[in-house]
Amino acid sequence: MASRTAPLPVPRPSDGLLVLQPLRRKHCAACRRGPLPLLVLEEGVPRCLDCADLGHLVFLPRGDTALTRRSREESALSAVVRFNRRRSRYERQGVLVEEAALARAELRCLADAEARRRRRARDARRRAAEDIRFAEAFAAEILRLFPACPPERARAIAGHASLRGSGRVGRSASGRALSETAVISAVAASVRHLDTPYDRLLMSGVARPEARQRIRAAVDSVLRAWRAHNPHA
Repeated sequence: MASRTAPLPVPRPSDGLLVLQPLRRKHCAACRRGPLPLLVLEEGVPRCLDCADLGHLVFLPRGDTALTRRSREESALSAVVRFNRRRSRYERQGVLVEEAALARAELRCLADAEARRRRRARDARRRAAEDIRFAEAFAAEILRLFPACPPERARAIAGHASLRGSGRVGRSASGRALSETAVISAVAASVRHLDTPYDRLLMSGVARPEARQRIRAAVDSVLRAWRAHNPHA
């Protein structure tokens, strides 16, 4: 008589009972139900979760570390589910925990999510206030350097140049420091695009260096006019 094939050695987890996802069709040795999606090996023979007194547990797939950890904290009984069918090797696929424990863990995670949402909202309000103060300071510096610049234009230039995440000159290190070079650059850029035919030249195919050369005198004229009352000009 051929000898029976030795059972596959099963790794024992150090953090709970072990439940397996069988690779082949298996039936419970006690109640004969099957094929079993999940089973427990007792003395080398498969048993369904009901016969192993684990039928009341619910499966939580892996992926959410916080929910898994809290579910196991809340559950008096838990089991680790192992087996990777694609790789044909034992790997943790999730855990079995008490349904009420999972519900409590989900509430804890929702509370954390709400706290994170509120924190994000507070941070957004704080950043918005900072942005307003910075734009006001940028506009004030524009008016200091160009006192004849219309105030509404100064505010528009400051708002455009200092927009968070825009990568514009107002968000550069020199811009945040309100350096004269950065402020003048922002004002010149606004004049270039709004007070000269620069954009039309670009759209007509004129190369950028050539277009800038053509409108340089017009830009300088506007900047001189806006500096008219600046004793430091």
